[in-house]
Amino acid sequence: MKYPKVICHMLTSMNGKIDGDYMSNKECTGALKAYNQIRTEYDAQAVVYGQVTMKEGYASGEWVSSNTVILNDHREDHIALHTSYYIVSLDPKGTLAFDSNFIERKGRPSAHIIQVVSSSVSDAYLSYLRDKNISYIISESEKIDCCVLLEKLRTYFNIEKVMIAGGGLCNDSFLQQDLIDEISLVIAPLSESEKSATSFEAMDHHSMPKSFHLADVKRLDGDAAWLVYKK
Repeated sequence: MKYPKVICHMLTSMNGKIDGDYMSNKECTGALKAYNQIRTEYDAQAVVYGQVTMKEGYASGEWVSSNTVILNDHREDHIALHTSYYIVSLDPKGTLAFDSNFIERKGRPSAHIIQVVSSSVSDAYLSYLRDKNISYIISESEKIDCCVLLEKLRTYFNIEKVMIAGGGLCNDSFLQQDLIDEISLVIAPLSESEKSATSFEAMDHHSMPKSFHLADVKRLDGDAAWLVYKK
């Protein structure tokens, strides 16, 4: 099976942090602008985020269960609609709530939500997603298989190019299955001393080192740098 092309595109501090106070520093302005511009130029049809990133920046809060009529076919993948741009949310336990089945962000196209959940997700949560007209993909196990996910994104939604953009656990799950074709790092000219996540965070202690070829290096405005690595 031919998978969509996968690009990991991240903004980091000089010491590899993908979150922290440095992002609001004026010295990060050039890096932020370049990061968003490069993101647009990649022209991916879908962006994949982990549960924490979705909760902090895209979801409306945590889902609260209610009495819902359950239908048997809720245990199958559900394609609510087809459009030109998607946000794929890795939310294994089904915890996120949304105001709409689309996410609107200034300067970006409207994105239809695809929730990716594990086999342990409740019927009530799947019913909630159907009521919201949100697409969902159910993993066959409690751990999401990124190979199967990519195959389904291509088959169900005709997605040819995927961007993964955090957090570190989400990124590493694709990395460990050798699914990342290109890593794009925009490095801001600041160091972040506070404890915060890095681009790749191991879910356990068995992650293997992965090597890439340095394809390009560019100096950006504001003393930022852009590094591109390819498989």
